[in-house]
Amino acid sequence: MPRIALAQMEIVAGEPKLNAEKIMIFIQLAKSQGADVVIFPANAIAGKFIGENARRKTFLNNCDAWVEKIIESSAKIAVIFGHADKIIVVQNKRLVAVKKSVFKLKIDGDVYNVACNIGEEFDDAQVDFRINIASTPFRIGESKARDEKFSAQARQSHCPLIYVNTIGIQASGKVIYTFEGNSTVYNSAGKIVQGIETYAEDLKTVDLEDINRMPALELADNEEIDEIYSAIYYGVEKFLKQINISKVVIGISGGIDSAVAAALYTKILGAENIYLVNMPSVFNTATTRGLSRQLAKNLGCNYAVMAIQDSVERTVKQLEDTMFMRDNKPMRLTVSDFVKENIQARDRSSRILAAVAAAVGGVFTCNANKAETTIGYATLYGDAAGFLCALADLWKFQIYALANYLNKEIFEQEVIPQGIIDIVPSAELSSAQNVDEGKGDPLKYPYHDYLFRAFIEEGLMPEDILNFYKAGTVEKNIGCEVGLVKKYFSTEEEFTADLSRWWNLFTGIAAAKRLQTPPIIVLSKHAYGE
Repeated sequence: MPRIALAQMEIVAGEPKLNAEKIMIFIQLAKSQGADVVIFPANAIAGKFIGENARRKTFLNNCDAWVEKIIESSAKIAVIFGHADKIIVVQNKRLVAVKKSVFKLKIDGDVYNVACNIGEEFDDAQVDFRINIASTPFRIGESKARDEKFSAQARQSHCPLIYVNTIGIQASGKVIYTFEGNSTVYNSAGKIVQGIETYAEDLKTVDLEDINRMPALELADNEEIDEIYSAIYYGVEKFLKQINISKVVIGISGGIDSAVAAALYTKILGAENIYLVNMPSVFNTATTRGLSRQLAKNLGCNYAVMAIQDSVERTVKQLEDTMFMRDNKPMRLTVSDFVKENIQARDRSSRILAAVAAAVGGVFTCNANKAETTIGYATLYGDAAGFLCALADLWKFQIYALANYLNKEIFEQEVIPQGIIDIVPSAELSSAQNVDEGKGDPLKYPYHDYLFRAFIEEGLMPEDILNFYKAGTVEKNIGCEVGLVKKYFSTEEEFTADLSRWWNLFTGIAAAKRLQTPPIIVLSKHAYGE
């Protein structure tokens, strides 16, 4: 009976030499452990997201040349891996199969029928064991669904199933995908009997004849928030290393989003490499300034207060004093309260945070969440700026869950002050957003989080929401707490005006803003920028 090795490796997109050399190292390691077969992920040579390289002949020829070198390294072992959209099987320095999903392997004089698929594909051929190779990015909830699918396939086939996935990060356009690996061995009853730790590069071997005799593993009952934290931590840490950045500047407001970002980056880089900046204007209360100071103290980060009121007033005065001329007719600008809010946001990011980042030799973050990104509740070149937006694929309720998780599970103490978790979310850009008076953002997150999620994840439109309203089932259909509609909207006119306002922003200016915001870490099935 063959001994089979699972090679869970990091694949770097666009680096065939690096990937192929690592494959050949793993092949030698598998041989040293007595393996007859070694299995690698899909897209193992070039990576999954290779952009324009997919049509560059020189790059593709280079990939094919490395495939030939892998074939040469396959003496006394069978090697299975994915290249482009193909499954490649080599053994004893010769090509056994290309593209075929069902093939034969001869090991120690015995012939084994093997089925190999890419992704979650499945065929019903009668075989001795099944292989599934993948290059599948992390998505919230998909790991459990995939386990259930592969378990069912193993039971249906009455034979073991071996799943091998990659780790690492790869970028496509403006989004960054994390690959968790999670390579797994299922017995004929669909039970998991062996696996490789997520986000770890490793090789494990298993004897085919032992798979059905091995005890089923007791799997950790991970909560969704465990997966979210692991994916964000891994993705941000790998991205920082990839771009050679070790210092990060974060504007902290006393609010939940910036607090979670500060705790996350502190855990990744260490407090000595994090610069927290509080930038108050006349609208920032002593409450949020105190919470910002407490957060910095709890984390032990570098901390500074840089007030913006004087510079904002100078900008406003310069605008109001400037005369525009057309046909010899003068015109003065009127600076509205709304424009003054934008000036504050831009002064913080484009002036202060960008300058501090340059001074320390680092970068500054964008702290937006998915609700804000959905309707463009951010100022271009202001709080919508930064090198990365790690939290932009998380709804506000997930941000709160992450804050509690960081306190309880990661730091095991209250680094994010409870006051930040409890305070009303507010941009504090005007007197209408005074947190001490309970005034905050126009977004009512317990309701709007779920409304916007219905737009994105369920494909619902205003007409659907209005029909739910007339039937009295809005909360049931979008998943928010019952009673919120009556709490926030006293009349149908108010409800309709709110719905219209956010839908028009979502499909209007917010679409333009999303194109200009920083890259995000993909966590969900419906991430912006894909």
